[in-house]
Amino acid sequence: MTKSSPELAVGLMQGKIDVALLRRETHTAGLAFRFLSKEPLIAILPTRHRLARHRRVPPLDLARESFISTARAAPVLKSVIDDYAAKTGITLKQNYDAETLSGGMSLVASTGGFTLLPLYARNALIPSVVARPLRGEVPTIGLMMGYNKSNTSPLLKRFLLRANELVNRVFQGGAYSRTLRRGDRKPFA
Repeated sequence: MTKSSPELAVGLMQGKIDVALLRRETHTAGLAFRFLSKEPLIAILPTRHRLARHRRVPPLDLARESFISTARAAPVLKSVIDDYAAKTGITLKQNYDAETLSGGMSLVASTGGFTLLPLYARNALIPSVVARPLRGEVPTIGLMMGYNKSNTSPLLKRFLLRANELVNRVFQGGAYSRTLRRGDRKPFA
């Protein structure tokens, strides 16, 4: 199922979905979230854009470009981007708002602007856009597993137990130990 994090959260609260991978949304009464990983944000640019030649995109250069936001579809991402802009001392010139990942990429390709998305988006790139890491301190966004606390399904409980074992095994193997703070590696409760 491909839905935005706010849509997935609503589905979980209404009992239409048992478990989802999503961002930690606000106003999610009755939901529990378990941390899975943090993803760095990357710049999505047209392939022929002047910044696409950089190995890493400097934040000050982004301030001069047209920004395509995902604010309505991804409020948690918007918050991370706003914090990043404030920390780096830039103001993003938002000219468009994309409703979906594919819509954002189409707007990047057709307008010559850029967007900032989690790393997973590089797996969905269209041929007319490229992904570039950001220079300096890179913002990250958490990926969570969410479920409704009132869901008593034995299958969900078993799934959560197995997911807990898998995540603990990955963390114990050290795959993420260099990129995550100690508090992010807490086992599921």
